[in-house]
Amino acid sequence: MCGIAGVMTTSGRAPASTTLDGLEAALAHRGPDGTGRHLRAGTGLVQTRLAIIDLNTGDQPFTVEGEGGQPLTLVANGEIYNYLELQKELGADDLKTASDCEPPLHLYARLGIGYAERLRGMYAIAIDDAPNDQLVLSRDPFGIKPLYYAETADAFAFASEPQALLRTGIVTPELNRAAAAEVLNLQFSTGAETPFRGIHRVLPGETLVVRAGRVAERHRIPALPDAAAADVAHAAAIGQLDELFEDSVDIHQRADVPYGMFLSGGIDSSALLAMMKRLNDQPVKAFTVGFASAGVPDERAQAERVAAAAGAEFTAIEFEEADFWRTLPDAAAAMDDPAADYAVLPTYMLAAAAHRAGLKVVLSGEGGDEMFAGYGRYRRATRPRWLGGRPLRAAGTLADAGVLRDGAADWRRGIAAAEAAASARWSALQRAQAVDCADWLPNDLLTKLDRCLMAHGVEGRVPYVDTVLAAFAFRLPDALKVRKRLGKWLLRKWLETQLPESRPMSAKRGFTVPVAEWIQARGPALGPLVAGQPGVAEMCRPDAVEALFGATGKAAGQAQWVLLFFALWHDHYLMGKTAGGDVFDTLGAAA
Repeated sequence: MCGIAGVMTTSGRAPASTTLDGLEAALAHRGPDGTGRHLRAGTGLVQTRLAIIDLNTGDQPFTVEGEGGQPLTLVANGEIYNYLELQKELGADDLKTASDCEPPLHLYARLGIGYAERLRGMYAIAIDDAPNDQLVLSRDPFGIKPLYYAETADAFAFASEPQALLRTGIVTPELNRAAAAEVLNLQFSTGAETPFRGIHRVLPGETLVVRAGRVAERHRIPALPDAAAADVAHAAAIGQLDELFEDSVDIHQRADVPYGMFLSGGIDSSALLAMMKRLNDQPVKAFTVGFASAGVPDERAQAERVAAAAGAEFTAIEFEEADFWRTLPDAAAAMDDPAADYAVLPTYMLAAAAHRAGLKVVLSGEGGDEMFAGYGRYRRATRPRWLGGRPLRAAGTLADAGVLRDGAADWRRGIAAAEAAASARWSALQRAQAVDCADWLPNDLLTKLDRCLMAHGVEGRVPYVDTVLAAFAFRLPDALKVRKRLGKWLLRKWLETQLPESRPMSAKRGFTVPVAEWIQARGPALGPLVAGQPGVAEMCRPDAVEALFGATGKAAGQAQWVLLFFALWHDHYLMGKTAGGDVFDTLGAAA
């Protein structure tokens, strides 16, 4: 796992070394084990390395000879899980290293732009193609690994994180109000636009071709199969699931460094632990977080039971109210592409614990709900309105709170676009899953995991978000996904035979952080600070925000949380505040 960045100028003049130095420094946390750089004519590439596979010879950039003897050069952030199979296919004579990221360069030399279709993994790749004088950027189909770009008057620039483009002065910090409205209502933003004006996402599965500092071509690999549900019986489906899940977890464990997993005690992580137990001779290192509050479920006891049944080495950490006030500013600062998901808090603390334990890789259960239809909102989306059905994300967090300056802001436009793009071949349940896979998964869950773990030099891997396993799960009949008001039916039935101590047929409880309880206890003091924060004041009416922080209840708590997170994020990235301390110190500090 690494950080990558680069510049292609419009003039053909070499990028400034200070710019490349700045990009490298901004991404140092993503790659503490080394750096690499490539410079050719008007193109410069940098990479910071977190060494996971081929520790001795896997330093980047990689270079091979292209047409006319001119070089092809690659830097990458990610893991190519089918690299052993690709190495065998390519032949040892063509490979200089045992790195998982060298085969993509040879595939590009042979296949050109379509090379990414042969990759199985999570990746953001940049290739300087000297023979064609072009820069090629590719991102994996589910958007597990991040990649951003900006087109300025003088250059095209890209980086693994938006903050690198800001810190180097390539882009001046300016709020994209439309994307900010999405964050305030959805807790994430959709599509290519980020909350920073002028900074765009390379979309999941997209390959960009850049010439003379401008995007010249766009190609895209779909994440999900455009096919109706398969006709498969329960017994056959269980057998296929066992085979494909084992294969996915097995390749996600490919590493030359210690690894562990995050365990919540729920279906997804329990199934992941069950399979890791099967595949590992040594006890699996499992990390769990719980909350010192009577207002939310504490999953530590259940997680410990599951860990004991699987013979795992169990570590539990407690998240207290003091941790909330102390950790939130740092967690918000890690989320440069903001996802106002309160799960960033426990994820940030778990990542720190994994780092302290000497781990460089952690497997996590993100994507299980999306692939196997675990959310209750999927069931609601498939019902007729007269039975309580409603579209996904029909209500925004702040849309009806009376605080937004522009109450008519089209905050749902991205979700509507994903709905419109859903295939007519899919069932209503599949369409709901696809809408989440388009934006919620890459721009909330996977962004959260990437930033929180990379802030601590730890790589996060997600075996459920694997193109092979996902294609199987997505095409399951609806009846094997949802039955008896339970989602993830097939995964539950598999887990029932593998790790019954996990109680897989119990109703989903969900993962909750008691942010409303903690915020509302200090609402009167917090309200004026949030209401007066410039980003909040730009998007909302301060008097209404201050009044909101005097309210109680679940809906008010969610709105308060989103506004608090947004205020801290805006302070850090748009206002340039670097003050430390807790939430009150940070919001009260001068720039």
